[in-house]
Amino acid sequence: MSRIVISGNYAQSYAALLAKVQVISAYPITPQTSIVEKLADFVASGELPAQYVQVESEHSALQVCISAAALGARTYTATSSQGLLLMHELLHWASGMRAPIVMGVVNRAVAPPWSLGADHTDTMAQRDTGWIQFYAESNQEVLDTVLEAYRLAEDPAVRLPAMITEDAFYLSHTVEPVDVPASEVVDRFLPPRDARAVLHPGTVARLGSFTGPDHYVEFRREVARAMEHVPETFETVEAEYERATGRSHGGPMPTYRADDADAVLVTMGTATTTARGVVDELRSEGKKVGLAKLRLFRPFPTPAVRDLAATVDRLGVMDRSYTFGAAGAAATEVAAALYGASHRPTVSSFFSGIGGRDVTPSEVRRMFAALLAGEPSEIRWIDLEEQEAKADG
Repeated sequence: MSRIVISGNYAQSYAALLAKVQVISAYPITPQTSIVEKLADFVASGELPAQYVQVESEHSALQVCISAAALGARTYTATSSQGLLLMHELLHWASGMRAPIVMGVVNRAVAPPWSLGADHTDTMAQRDTGWIQFYAESNQEVLDTVLEAYRLAEDPAVRLPAMITEDAFYLSHTVEPVDVPASEVVDRFLPPRDARAVLHPGTVARLGSFTGPDHYVEFRREVARAMEHVPETFETVEAEYERATGRSHGGPMPTYRADDADAVLVTMGTATTTARGVVDELRSEGKKVGLAKLRLFRPFPTPAVRDLAATVDRLGVMDRSYTFGAAGAAATEVAAALYGASHRPTVSSFFSGIGGRDVTPSEVRRMFAALLAGEPSEIRWIDLEEQEAKADG
């Protein structure tokens, strides 16, 4: 193992290198570009003997990966924001064809207006495409999760694509020490892909072609069953990764100081780091608060949410996107997961960090204050509340 100081984008690149990907399809978009640039360096130097395909759009980038995966190759691509939206059609194709593609997504706000800031709207808009979705908090978690995602995606019980997301600039262009496992360690953890149900050149076969309504639903049910296998398979994968490297990131929804908490805030991505510090501060002030990090969003970790809810009366969920539903996307999922549960805490929906605004400690304090005060469960735009409070003096 070696420790190097790298960005979250380079953590994606090094993970793809260690995974010995065979086909990389690339189209640049800020702030993702340095991922595929670094992979191009690895390929050009001979360090990674992969086929690097430059294409004319993100739509084509994913099509190359789907085609290569259909032939049994281990594939990788990366994108962000508008690029991910352009892929939307093919995201469905990838999951429907059971292609175990791994893709890095740098979460960036969706236009208009144009913005380069961190925002989860791009991936939240793809939450029903059949892809496994991970949200990373640190550069170390990015690298480790990409490697775990290949094992998970390629497992015969799963065979679904996975996206590993990282917040724009907070991770993509910020450097920190990252422990990079030795190649032989990764080789033992992640052997070559066991290609099943793939095409063979010269052999007549069909993959993803037309079917009628008398069979279509069976195919959709198989994708649903595959997603149902993810939680148990991921638990095994992460346990094996911990044995191989000594690191674990706590499963689909790790908690922090939540066992005896009166109120718990659920966060995703880098906002978790800020919220964790606020939890410590509030605990030192005698306030019993805790934190839960929603690391795996698809499939949604309903059992973990119910376990958490059994011990707390007030849950707050911070969304870094707005999705025009009854509440934020994550908040809606948390509330739905509690339907029929033996104990149902109140669920409050908070919006913060939209379009790349900083999620500040004072904003997190506002969320906890609302939860501890028992204020009615409602949508609150925390970013704007703080801005308006400053304007009012």
